[in-house]
Amino acid sequence: MLVKTYGSAIIGVNALMVTVEVTVGEGLGFFMVGLPDNAVKESAQRIVSAFEESGYRIPGQRITVNLAPADLKKEGSAYDLTIAVATLGSLGYMKADDLDKYVIMGELGLDGTLRPIKGVLPIAIEARRCQYKGIIVPAENAREAAIVNNLEVYGANTLKEVIDFFNGEGSLEQTVVDTRAEFARSLNSYEYDFADVKGQATVKRCLEIAAAGGHNAIMIGPPGSGKTMLAKRMPGILPPLTLSESLETTQIHSVAGLMRKEDSLIAVRPFRAPHHTISDVALVGGGINPKPGEISLAHNGVLFLDELPEFKRTVLEVLRQPMEERRVTISRAKMTIDYPASFMLIAAMNPCPCGYYNHPTIPCTCPPGSVKRYLNKVSGPLMDRIDIHIEVTPVPVSQLNREEKAESSAAIRERVVAARAIQTARFAANPGIHCNAQMGSKLTRQYCALTDECRTIMEQAMNRMGLSARAYDRILRVARTIADLETAPDINPDHLREAITYRSLDRDSWGG
Repeated sequence: MLVKTYGSAIIGVNALMVTVEVTVGEGLGFFMVGLPDNAVKESAQRIVSAFEESGYRIPGQRITVNLAPADLKKEGSAYDLTIAVATLGSLGYMKADDLDKYVIMGELGLDGTLRPIKGVLPIAIEARRCQYKGIIVPAENAREAAIVNNLEVYGANTLKEVIDFFNGEGSLEQTVVDTRAEFARSLNSYEYDFADVKGQATVKRCLEIAAAGGHNAIMIGPPGSGKTMLAKRMPGILPPLTLSESLETTQIHSVAGLMRKEDSLIAVRPFRAPHHTISDVALVGGGINPKPGEISLAHNGVLFLDELPEFKRTVLEVLRQPMEERRVTISRAKMTIDYPASFMLIAAMNPCPCGYYNHPTIPCTCPPGSVKRYLNKVSGPLMDRIDIHIEVTPVPVSQLNREEKAESSAAIRERVVAARAIQTARFAANPGIHCNAQMGSKLTRQYCALTDECRTIMEQAMNRMGLSARAYDRILRVARTIADLETAPDINPDHLREAITYRSLDRDSWGG
């Protein structure tokens, strides 16, 4: 008897339906075809053990499993339950009438228990698109799948529960999540607040501008000056995620296997801070079995690179293309996978190897020329792509002892949201452009027009600081954001001068 069940394969951050066909005939053995990898092939042993623990016996017959489409590589243990249910139906242990209405996925333990799998959200989205009635997954994945509307979601703990469900001898509890209520409840649950930061008014101003325009920023200062502390508070001043952004972000984290049992939607902007020993593949994604990297996990949020010069040069250079295109493409012989990577880069670094160059009280002990060599570990093309350069100085003890609270993240966010609203209206006719940092050269010329006085200021700055054409455009975009924060229709000389001061690492005097 031929029985079909339905599962799904993950391709990038999307899913593709897979049909599992099982037939039982004369002979002996458990045969699997359809390009299964080792993890899928090993499911035969897990399935046989799970059958025995659930009270079923595999007869002495030939069982053939086909995974279609046959030319697509099937990877991972998530097909265990799909294959097991089809096999039981084919052996006559389970009614197969309703199997075509559900997508069934899960990893089996030897005792018949179900273990969580990766990528449940894109699988559920694809199941709804293909008009399946419901999806059956391990109980730990049920809340994640249930954020997809118009799809029945059932979480099971064991293989026996799934068998009883289809035989009508038991029921599975449907998991229901109010997506919008869940999203609204978690929207402002940020751990860190700028109200806890003493001093650093200039740096806070820079980070507010960066958040308002979606600009990349780098902080340079001695150890203990608060660079990491300030960076951790960036998600709290960025505009709240929209529901669409939340679903997109959750989908990436689901594919990466980072969703917990209690999670449904990621409602706050992600903050990723990889260590400087990270590899190229771990940062941008890919590998033998392609997976999203840190820059995709930071999609719609913040990627924080601490101790920037300590990262391998090759790792930093692979950032350049995703920073421009806001997506990363992984090319393989048989497929090309796109991962979204629209992140805001916040970097931090010491000014020199000892960390105390330009420190107000502690002398730098680095030999001549070492400061410049240290800064040169970060290439000019990468530095060009960072809009705002911020010098962070230590906070005086007198400010640390003050009791009064600083301005809260909520208050800063209000100004950021107001500036972003201006930009949203400005780019309404430009799909894919949402903030000033995303403007191309054509839009920069259109919306960052300069007066004669401003052009003179820019010409002087370009000549004095030796800026590139890319840096020129980025100064204009930052100036446009400063004007938006003040609700000014045009860029004036003060906006431009402030934007130019945020290119401190372009000065010839730095590290000289």
